[in-house]
Amino acid sequence: MLHKFRPKPICLAVALAATASGVAVAQDQVLEEVVVSGIRGSLMRAQAIKMDSSSIVEAISAEDIGKLPDSSIAESLARLPGLAGERRNGRTSGLSVRGFKEDYVGTTMNGRELLGIGDNRGVEYDLYPSEIMSGAVVYKSPDATLAQMGIGGTVDLRTARPLDSAPTITINASYEMNGEQSNNPDFDDTGHRAALSFSQRFADDTIGVALALATTESPTQEERNGLWGYTQNPSFGNNFTPDGMDTAVRSTLLERDTAALVLQFRPNEKLDIKLDALYIDFADTGISRGFIEALPTATAETIANGAVTAGTTAGFHSVIRSDPLEKLGELKSFGANFDYQLADTVVVKMDVAHSETTKNDLRAESYAGVGRAGLSTQGDPTTREWQLNSKGLLFSNNSTDFGDFDMIKLAGPQAWGGSLAPIDALQESVSGIPGVGFAQAQDGFVNEAVFEEELDTFRLEAVVELSHDYIKSVNFGVQYSDRFKSKDNTGAFITASTWPLDGVIPEEFREGVADLSFAGLGNVVAYDALSILDSEAYRYWDAASLEPDRLGDTYTVSEEVLTLFAKFDFETDIRGVNFFGNFGMQMIDSEQESTGFNALTGPDLLVQAAPIKDGDSYRHWLPSLNMNFDFGDGHMVRAALAKVISRARIDHLGPGSSIKFRNNIFNVLSTDPEDSAWQAVSGNAQLKPLEANQFDISYDWYFEDDGYISVGYFYKDLVNWHANGREIVDFSPFYIPGFHQAVDTAGNTFTPATFEGYSTFKEDGLTGLVKGIEFQATVPMRIVHEKLDGFGLVFSSSFTDGKLDDASRVPGLSDEVYQVTAFYERGGFEFRIAGTKRSDYRSDERGGSNTVADVTRQAIELWDAQISYDFVDSGVDHLEGLRVSLQAQNLTDEDDSNVDPTSGLVTKYQHYGANYLLTLNYSF
Repeated sequence: MLHKFRPKPICLAVALAATASGVAVAQDQVLEEVVVSGIRGSLMRAQAIKMDSSSIVEAISAEDIGKLPDSSIAESLARLPGLAGERRNGRTSGLSVRGFKEDYVGTTMNGRELLGIGDNRGVEYDLYPSEIMSGAVVYKSPDATLAQMGIGGTVDLRTARPLDSAPTITINASYEMNGEQSNNPDFDDTGHRAALSFSQRFADDTIGVALALATTESPTQEERNGLWGYTQNPSFGNNFTPDGMDTAVRSTLLERDTAALVLQFRPNEKLDIKLDALYIDFADTGISRGFIEALPTATAETIANGAVTAGTTAGFHSVIRSDPLEKLGELKSFGANFDYQLADTVVVKMDVAHSETTKNDLRAESYAGVGRAGLSTQGDPTTREWQLNSKGLLFSNNSTDFGDFDMIKLAGPQAWGGSLAPIDALQESVSGIPGVGFAQAQDGFVNEAVFEEELDTFRLEAVVELSHDYIKSVNFGVQYSDRFKSKDNTGAFITASTWPLDGVIPEEFREGVADLSFAGLGNVVAYDALSILDSEAYRYWDAASLEPDRLGDTYTVSEEVLTLFAKFDFETDIRGVNFFGNFGMQMIDSEQESTGFNALTGPDLLVQAAPIKDGDSYRHWLPSLNMNFDFGDGHMVRAALAKVISRARIDHLGPGSSIKFRNNIFNVLSTDPEDSAWQAVSGNAQLKPLEANQFDISYDWYFEDDGYISVGYFYKDLVNWHANGREIVDFSPFYIPGFHQAVDTAGNTFTPATFEGYSTFKEDGLTGLVKGIEFQATVPMRIVHEKLDGFGLVFSSSFTDGKLDDASRVPGLSDEVYQVTAFYERGGFEFRIAGTKRSDYRSDERGGSNTVADVTRQAIELWDAQISYDFVDSGVDHLEGLRVSLQAQNLTDEDDSNVDPTSGLVTKYQHYGANYLLTLNYSF
């Protein structure tokens, strides 16, 4: 029999409930009937999984399906040692494991590879509501049977198996309210959640059904203070001055409907069949309203630490941006799993699955202001006073009232329409108005990215128990996966139907005013930008015909992966020390192929795109070894060695390229290829997976059923990472006279000072390392004094050091991460307060033209709290299944911010406020 850690009887009873962990108990073991619920029960189940595993893992476990304490699995995972969550637009969505963001983390559900609905491979964890989960296990050290791995680790999400868990029906209902009132008049700050979880057995426990249904309407409110960047301004002693601002108030509503179904059939002890289906439909819609404008500095009032920190603007025709946001997605997954006891010591397993996702991500822009650029009727430019602080820019003494619908026109106040030059209908000679031509015709833009992804998997595996003195069992098998993902990068320039004139915003689309007083900008007109875009108020011009980077970033990526694996479990006794673990090997054959376009502007001023196809095939041998030394009395030392890989980011595998020309005067007149007007960007369909050799060692002391201390060290030698390659290119063959030029405000024309520029791409060959120390402890305070029974403390910290050999940062790596949870639980009453803190780190976000751009996120500290009462001991029969809880998220009103890596000054500040949930949970 394989090693099973022998905790006390109460912990064994709890472990029985943790069915997903695979914890086994000898049939002759006598157990008292113990029911441990609430926070302590969840900690005990998670501890049972951790200490029984032969790999280095972390775990979370619900008291029952639908009873995780957080609104999404992302928030629960982010509390685990060695992990850190990343907020995006107010919600924890991203996840870093040991300093590697989710693009470099394998994700499975019940051991099966899982798709997300992100732009890349990384799963957006907030997509999965906690109501459908029974727990999760994070593998920090792999074994050879894992269906999916990553350099950071593997996250296995787990749902209920009805014949392996207690029958239950659980109903959840929550009322949600933002701490910040909506600054947009057409959005609310309240929402709700509801869920039904059902798990039952039938036909003498041979048939099981588990069903989870969940629906969510969750609002977020955001105040965003953004800056374009900073320039060392010679007019003010070469100190940094802000280039421009992008300041807005944003309101969104996440609507998510989820259905998860599991059918389990076990007619006898030999056969176990599980059929499962998962469906998620979500819509994240909203509006962002505010200003985008350059900030030419007229005066500098104060200068400190190398930057102008107060001044006045020289006047600029402010652009009111009303940006409708609409992200629609759908995930479908179907699978079948068969376990058959072929002989007393042989189990054969087969798993087949199909998953598919779609996502349509629309981010549009509608411009308004004091009139169309170039018209004699355009109003005066706006002047403002400003101060720069850690939260961005605070304005005062604005010269224009932008909350007056009678003054604001639906038209572009700036001549930003250079890309519309090929549209003959908008040429200056056609408009009939001097100074108004195609450059004055851009009144907005529609960004739209459409993603589709499919994954088919097949796995056949045998588990053979052996009677060898040391080798106790062997798992071996084959797995095949066929994956396809596509991105269609589309867009359109829009021109108001009143062009070349302008006009007021139609009455039927007016909503009131949005409040930007947080930045000293007062009120701004609020109108239904999405509806007005769908009306006859605009004409559309296909951006893919005008901008090469649209088709250059349109691609399909296909992968076929064949994996052969074998894992051997061993156990022996060495001088009274129980030595157990596993060793094994994966052999992975991969074929990848991508299609896309090489795009550039042709002589007719329209985009020319040539199809391109490329790819590669490769093989990896991935050995793994996990060793555990059980010294007894709860003391254990674990060590692991492995080679791990993460496949290249999907957006890097697109083979296409694009050539762009920056038609602003600074770039056109520059003779330095670094700053020249010419740019080219391309993908690389031949990128190999990222690869690392890793070592782990840890010491664990399980001193109580619900208490342990662990300290660990890990080292990852990155033997292949993807570098930012670039080379100087002569772009003269692509030069179009009369088009590749810049025009100043006086009408003077400038041709390029150089035809050289950089072509950038990704390439293999970068190396680096990541190493770290992790400490964690779960301490029931009754061990300090009996009067503290019910109090507990969970603490972890991670200190990680890592870099790539080109001096760049590993995405997702924070040097320091701290997590603490303090709780009290007694007589049905529970109180929990939890905090997480992580230092600054590199990440990414959606950039211009629907691409992904690097950002540096500042350190963040988040605190949540929950108070609840369980009526199980109330003595009232019909209330015994009821639990009421109040949860507060982001108690300290923590904000997010990004900084400019050169100046160290803030480039984006986001304020969300706290969030509150009142939840009723009833189980019977």
